Amino acid sequence: MVREVEYAQAYSFKYSPRPGTPAADQDDQLAEEVKAERLQALQNLLNEQQIAFNASCVGRHMDVLFDRTGRRPGQLVGRSPFLQAVHVDAPEHHFGAIASVEITQAGPNSLSATLVQPGQTEDNRDRVQHEELTL
Repeated sequence: MVREVEYAQAYSFKYSPRPGTPAADQDDQLAEEVKAERLQALQNLLNEQQIAFNASCVGRHMDVLFDRTGRRPGQLVGRSPFLQAVHVDAPEHHFGAIASVEITQAGPNSLSATLVQPGQTEDNRDRVQHEELTL
């Protein structure tokens, strides 16, 4: 199912019994080694899919909500409509605002981008549409 859906990101953990649940008292619990192997296989697949999805974003234009400063002076970090971290060199007045960017690089866990200047043209197929953000 994970391959078919092509998740770009997912939180995954080993099963651990929760007191009071029917499964917690079952005698046929999986060995910790089996749980660890299965979790590692799932997380490896999820990482591959995340890297591929991030790479597919390069060259696309999307709106980003800038919600924090970056590690370097003059850098802001925001979230794409897909909740990826996006790093952009941008003036501080963009903090707390939504701005259009072009994705220039993809890493395994985040994207780099440049601000799209007003009037800059783009291919509408690459435009990421989003619903109004509710904060």
